[in-house]
Amino acid sequence: MPFREVNSKMVEATISPGQKMFSQRGAMLAYRGDVTFTPNTAGGQGGVMSMIGRRVADEATPLMTVEGNGTVMFGHGGHHIQVVDLTGDTLYVEADRLLAFDGTLQQGTMFMGSQGGVMGMVRGQVTGQGLFTTTLKGHGAVAVMAHGGVIELPITPNRPVHVDPQAYVAHHGDVRNKLSTALGWRDMVGRGSGEAFQLELSGNGAVYVQASEEKL
Repeated sequence: MPFREVNSKMVEATISPGQKMFSQRGAMLAYRGDVTFTPNTAGGQGGVMSMIGRRVADEATPLMTVEGNGTVMFGHGGHHIQVVDLTGDTLYVEADRLLAFDGTLQQGTMFMGSQGGVMGMVRGQVTGQGLFTTTLKGHGAVAVMAHGGVIELPITPNRPVHVDPQAYVAHHGDVRNKLSTALGWRDMVGRGSGEAFQLELSGNGAVYVQASEEKL
């Protein structure tokens, strides 16, 4: 179910009979046709959705199930929106950055420590993301929110990407991440002082970086 980008802060989705999608509550701006919006509290796929949390499983992000026949326009908080098309791989993204996504995608959570061990857990605390992150896997589209616009940076086996953890939005593909200490890094580029961290992503995929260090 592709999204049509109306502008940098608004997308439109076509809803067809027999299909469904999920959106963050309060993200619907307008719609045409016979479309229904149902609060989702029990989980959409075997209860997994109710487990989408930031720090612990019971901190779920409120979602709506969207069904019917028509078109819906989505946006939230004036945030910039990036549409990610998945073709069988997995998107790793914070639940509160999800604007809307295809109901065909398999939803889950990942413990941050499983990528990068202890440093993966440290990354969760440094970025404010907590110890869990959300995964969406399969074929479909995802609309992700960010501050100040987003750039997609390809990750290849011979070209890892280093990202400011506060500017990290999401990544997909067969990608490994680790957090490394970079003493003086912020001093060198005029972004602060003292100890800083860099997030290194390697493998094969892409990472999405926002033009801001603000949290949603």
